[in-house]
Amino acid sequence: MVNLENLLDSLTVEGELYERNADGSVRCYACGHRCLIRPGRRGICKVRFNPDGQLRVPWGYVGALQSDPTEKKPFFHLLPGSDTLTFGMLGCDFRCGYCQNWFTSQAMRDPASDGAASAVRRLTPKELIAYGKEMGAQVVGSSYNEPLITSEWARAVFQEAVGAGFKCVYISNGNATPEVLEYLRPYITGYKIDLKTMQDKRYRQLGGVLQNVLDTIRMTHDLGFWVEVVTLVVPGFNDSNEELMDAARTLVSTSPDIPWHVTAFHPDYRMLDKARTPPSTLTRAREIARSYGLRYVYTGNVHDADGGSTWCHACGERLIGRDWYVITGWRLDAKGRCAGCGARCAGVFEAEPGDWGARREPVRLADFA
Repeated sequence: MVNLENLLDSLTVEGELYERNADGSVRCYACGHRCLIRPGRRGICKVRFNPDGQLRVPWGYVGALQSDPTEKKPFFHLLPGSDTLTFGMLGCDFRCGYCQNWFTSQAMRDPASDGAASAVRRLTPKELIAYGKEMGAQVVGSSYNEPLITSEWARAVFQEAVGAGFKCVYISNGNATPEVLEYLRPYITGYKIDLKTMQDKRYRQLGGVLQNVLDTIRMTHDLGFWVEVVTLVVPGFNDSNEELMDAARTLVSTSPDIPWHVTAFHPDYRMLDKARTPPSTLTRAREIARSYGLRYVYTGNVHDADGGSTWCHACGERLIGRDWYVITGWRLDAKGRCAGCGARCAGVFEAEPGDWGARREPVRLADFA
């Protein structure tokens, strides 16, 4: 069996998001942990490490690669109807007990994910983007693990992608730093952020800090990224009215145009004792958020045509109808304005939506060389 640590350590280059110290330690600022990594040690993510006074970072492989609807990321206001070629590596700076991608994200932290070595495929940025062209994607995104900790690789891929006419996005936990956002800024159009809870104590149980994520929401918006926020609503964890109201107030304070996706939890990984989120909880969350002034609130992981559609904030007309990830109706003009009243719908749109109609199934690229 291939040793996962040795394999991943062999697929590295010197990082760019760090500072050297006189004692041989390095300070990494790819994520909000800002790990001080001494020689022979690893950062919290386990995949950025300091062998001898130099930070080594992941490079030249993917642990997952798939083309599927951009709405699945979820981005509802970024090229609706398009497909996104999504790639991921291994590792994460969080340790969420309900992670649905734990097999890749918890590599080198959880022995149960050691088999992830079999998913590693070596690729160049040029080869990866060639797959995107072949699949007809318009967007390239980094996901499946936490992209912040592999930002040097993502930036190299995005450079190739932007040159080929793609939009680029991050699907992230939001534990960013100003340095990494500036590093990525020339290449990223969209940034999806998980807002997991409004309670710092519970964020720390997941391995994060609430304020870091709140800061990232504001920073990405202020830097001009198109930002969408997702909260996986977990019964008994973050589903109280008070917490949902707090989250809505916080997002509105940055911009009422930020789409907020409240999505249903299902038991996974180490959180098998919680029940699935009732659809009524998501409806309640959506109503709360809209009452606080958020214009675009979506329910996810449930079949809800109203909660999955985009509505005009000015006249109430359905602008983009959706059935799961399929676009069923389109009432925006070429400038992204409501065809009824002319009010602008916030987002990144084309004159016409993408390939909408029959459901587009994900294309899994399991056998690439």
